[in-house]
Amino acid sequence: IFSDVHNGTVTFLPLEESSEGKYQIKKCNIYQIQLAHIKDEEWSVSIVAPFPEDWFSDGIAYPKLAWLGNELLSKLTKWSVEQKPSEFKSTLSLISVAKYSKVYQDLKEKYKEIVKVWPEVTDPEKFVYEDVAIASYLLILWEEERKEKGLTKKQSFVDLGCGNGLLVHILNNEGHSGRGIDVRRRKIWDIYGPETHLEESTIVPGDSHLFPDTDWLIGNHSDELTPWIPVIAARSSYSCCYFVLPCCFFDFHGKYSRRQSKKTQYREYLDFVAQVGFVCGFHVEEDCLRIPSTKRVSLIGKNRTYPPTECARIDKQITQYINNRQTCAMLTCDRRVGFNHKDHSDGVCEEAGSELPANETETDSTVWLPGFQPREKVEQVRNCASLPRDFVDDVVLSVANLLLSAAPEKSCSNMHGGSTNTWNQGESLSLKEVAEHLNKETLKRLKSEYGGLQTLLKNNHQVFKVLNGRVHIRDWRKEKPSRKIKPEVKRRLSAEAFKTRLCWFFSHHPDGCSLPSESCPYAHGTEELRQSQVIKKKKHI
Repeated sequence: IFSDVHNGTVTFLPLEESSEGKYQIKKCNIYQIQLAHIKDEEWSVSIVAPFPEDWFSDGIAYPKLAWLGNELLSKLTKWSVEQKPSEFKSTLSLISVAKYSKVYQDLKEKYKEIVKVWPEVTDPEKFVYEDVAIASYLLILWEEERKEKGLTKKQSFVDLGCGNGLLVHILNNEGHSGRGIDVRRRKIWDIYGPETHLEESTIVPGDSHLFPDTDWLIGNHSDELTPWIPVIAARSSYSCCYFVLPCCFFDFHGKYSRRQSKKTQYREYLDFVAQVGFVCGFHVEEDCLRIPSTKRVSLIGKNRTYPPTECARIDKQITQYINNRQTCAMLTCDRRVGFNHKDHSDGVCEEAGSELPANETETDSTVWLPGFQPREKVEQVRNCASLPRDFVDDVVLSVANLLLSAAPEKSCSNMHGGSTNTWNQGESLSLKEVAEHLNKETLKRLKSEYGGLQTLLKNNHQVFKVLNGRVHIRDWRKEKPSRKIKPEVKRRLSAEAFKTRLCWFFSHHPDGCSLPSESCPYAHGTEELRQSQVIKKKKHI
């Protein structure tokens, strides 16, 4: 990287190592960022690539030119002029950025092939490179810890809620003994091999899920386990540390409820998880990771604020805090929740269990919060897509008839072949008004699905349009074609889907379809139906 401050330019010359170990400049991928003063307070920033026609992009080390011009340039401009103070710490503030960059590039190159064989439905590029980045961060953090504490052995770990298990796979491969635990096995687990230690098991915070021989607990988007990880670490052993990367907002007993309106929900939740760490006796540090995610703030507890002799006091403090966090309903359920904790911290907290009533015995299966709800083992599809077709059809017909009969006098005129056609487009009703006309059994069934009635109506977008909480009959004559030029793949998909489903209006609307057959994307009768083709979207070429 050549920086010319006087002329306002930074030039990037990519070097590639040959098989003989010599470095050569990859001329086709040279680019330069230029800063120019126009007048007064006006400046311009630009990115120049001298050989754009030969530019090579692999999606790993070399970005696409379009990304440099569209994404990077706009971000540089924004960062250069914004003055608002950030509510988060600067990125990678706790480790060496130079070391991190080196480790990240090495790991990215080492594990890039996983992108090509990713069997999950999630985006491989996001998840693979995000886990590579988190692994890079942890490896540097742990290396620094070994230097600080004079350790020679690499740290052990347990990843609670490990998901796809890639982070565990990388850390195991890089010499750290450890395992990942998740309530649900993933397809990709079979790819890693026996050296990667992954377990399918439900984690319920309690004495049966303590890890006294583990150096670090990891919570990477661990959802309902996130606030519990500092607690589990504190009660596992005095030397156990933790790393959490909070994403979804959970309290000890369920979904997190906001208590302050002056902060963003994300900032407020991070402060809550940090407070849990403080209560558990950790000196909590915060850092921003360099990952492709909006939730990229990590919280780290690697040092204690109390001596080992005060472990019992901290344990009681944790118990009291958990109890105070619960709602009134939870408190009436069991006011003694959390006090039945059995100590597992190297014998320094033997008196921690002395608060147990005389008529209760302590067992290894003791849980700290009986109302805790772990994630379901089977991930249920609850977006109305799994509802029986005949049930969905009945609801669609009922709602359509309700809208059509709400204003029978209203109609639209449209010219088809010179003659005037009146077509009843019905009235719009609020979702509440629509729900009031459905029977209780139907509503009960819809409430068990995420989104309920609104989701079902939006799923049937051929018939309905839901805008600002109101339901309308869709008039296809008013549907404007997108101004955006569709990519070739999307145009082909649209063409292949043409006339592969029956037109609902042709079959059920009293005036038929508002469009002539040749203009309607749906089939007017079975004789127009084309055979549907199974179209697989290729995410990676």
